[in-house]
Amino acid sequence: MASSIEYLNFVLDCLREVDGISHKKMMGEFLLYKDGVLFGGVYDNRFLVKNTPSLNELGLPLELPYEGAKPMRLVETDEAEALGKIVNLVVTDLRDKK
Repeated sequence: MASSIEYLNFVLDCLREVDGISHKKMMGEFLLYKDGVLFGGVYDNRFLVKNTPSLNELGLPLELPYEGAKPMRLVETDEAEALGKIVNLVVTDLRDKK
């Protein structure tokens, strides 16, 4: 099932406090980037972020974005401050991994 543009807009509105957010449509879903770093996406109208070590303590559930993919963390809050923290943790982990 493809994600709706309405749900993408909801997620983007929730991320409005986070600088450098962009997105790209890919096969009916939406990939999300911060400053050019792919950190997550909208899959089947769910906001998922990559599973990185810093998220382990937050207790976000693991879900598959699509069959055969690596598990990602489901984000179920719309609180701007919490979302900013989550996105920044993921992006920092991904940059440090390189």
